Amino acid sequence: MKVILFCQNTYSFGILDPIKEVLIAEKHSFIWYVAEKILTDFPFKKDNHTTKISDLLEFQSDVIFVPGNAVPHYLKGLKVQIFHGLAGEKKGHFRIRHYFDLYLTQGPYFTSRFLALKEKHKDFNVEETGWPKLDVYAKNSSMILQEKALLLQSHKAKKIILYAPTFSPKLTSAPDLLPHIKKLAQNLDYLILLKFHPLMDNEWISEYKNLANSNNNIVYETDNNIIKFLRIADLLISDTSSVIYEFLLLDKPVISFNNISQQINWENSTDYSQLIPLVSKNLNEDLFSKFRKEIFKNIHPYNDGKSASRMVEAAKSHLNTHGVPLRRKLSFLRRMKIYSIFGKQYGHK
Repeated sequence: MKVILFCQNTYSFGILDPIKEVLIAEKHSFIWYVAEKILTDFPFKKDNHTTKISDLLEFQSDVIFVPGNAVPHYLKGLKVQIFHGLAGEKKGHFRIRHYFDLYLTQGPYFTSRFLALKEKHKDFNVEETGWPKLDVYAKNSSMILQEKALLLQSHKAKKIILYAPTFSPKLTSAPDLLPHIKKLAQNLDYLILLKFHPLMDNEWISEYKNLANSNNNIVYETDNNIIKFLRIADLLISDTSSVIYEFLLLDKPVISFNNISQQINWENSTDYSQLIPLVSKNLNEDLFSKFRKEIFKNIHPYNDGKSASRMVEAAKSHLNTHGVPLRRKLSFLRRMKIYSIFGKQYGHK
């Protein structure tokens, strides 16, 4: 089986890496497509990779795994949507753009919605597999604990707090929380890690970098894969970001501000000035722990570290039944959208 690992944004690397490991173990051939704008951040440069769509046409793939929202319809291969987050309340998560043959969902909440959409559109299939980015939760626990202990010791802190806001201008807490994060850092028992989305406004990236540079117990993290920071943190501060669900699946407390979810089972506030007492309350009491079991069951009930394996198996099974699609049929407007993003290749419509 010949596979394309399709990356338009840096967050795709951590999502697709577990699939790559399965492909290697099963001796399938693969190529990374890495958008040129993110090539410098690509961590697997020894792997077969390209920035050119023309190379993908020559590769003649059987399967294309895509964490993003778009993929060229004219590429040969089963086009598989594997998603870039767990936030079903985000605008567009359930939007059908008609680029994909197969949707691989993370848990029952997502599966039921996409099955209903399948009945409506009748041009794709749906299978629940879990999400490969979270496979790492089942691995290297002792190493993570050692790394956390060393980090706390080096900063003479007792707890690690992760601030990971969304980039969306309408939803981000970054502007409003800046002075309150600064005040929170006055408690030297806290080591505060800042992890921003790659699409965050550069103005706020600069402001928070300056804050980190002037406070020894604030660290601005640049690693593209947030998983390590989720695993070592004791508490997450966010807003309306899918990272909340990734953190809750580790059974640890969350504080969000102005989250738009219709079902919030963690601490959510509209008052930014309450950050400091809310941090203390959730670290010491964790009143929402009993609600996290429902989140496990509905959002992502897999903790065996085998979601990537299930995805590869689902793709193989689909090919065995339906064969390799040569292309997707799209409306004129959708084709124009793809050409505007990826270009129009000669001889392909």
